[in-house]
Amino acid sequence: MIVLDANILIRAILGRRVRQLVETYAALGVRFFAPDVAFDDAEKYLPPLLKKLGKSDAELSASLEYLRHFIAPVDHELYSVFESEARQRLRARDENDWPVLASALALGCAMWTEDADFFGTGIAAWTTNRIEIFLKAEAKPNGSEQES
Repeated sequence: MIVLDANILIRAILGRRVRQLVETYAALGVRFFAPDVAFDDAEKYLPPLLKKLGKSDAELSASLEYLRHFIAPVDHELYSVFESEARQRLRARDENDWPVLASALALGCAMWTEDADFFGTGIAAWTTNRIEIFLKAEAKPNGSEQES
């Protein structure tokens, strides 16, 4: 299991590598999550980026819907319990990113981000250039859950 930051969702839509990693490792049983607000952030910040690339907003909606097949949104109700702790761990950094950290705390798992503000918060923070180390360790044979 791993929680994705909005910047990873954006990379999954704009590029190929992140999307391929998510598709490949989801098929191998890795579970991906993102706080509901990360999807909102992607919807907010992607239109101007897509416009620069000559793509339409319709493609954005379709892309986000596609990603939801692989990345489960985490409801505010679940992660909000950890808001205070997440904000405390992010103090003097970007506290607005608390939902990602709170989601990781709620689910008891690592984060995938490019945001250095998460480093040193007590939760493993993986960047794209190293994420496959984590994903390979999390992958299940034939994409199925291992039995105890």
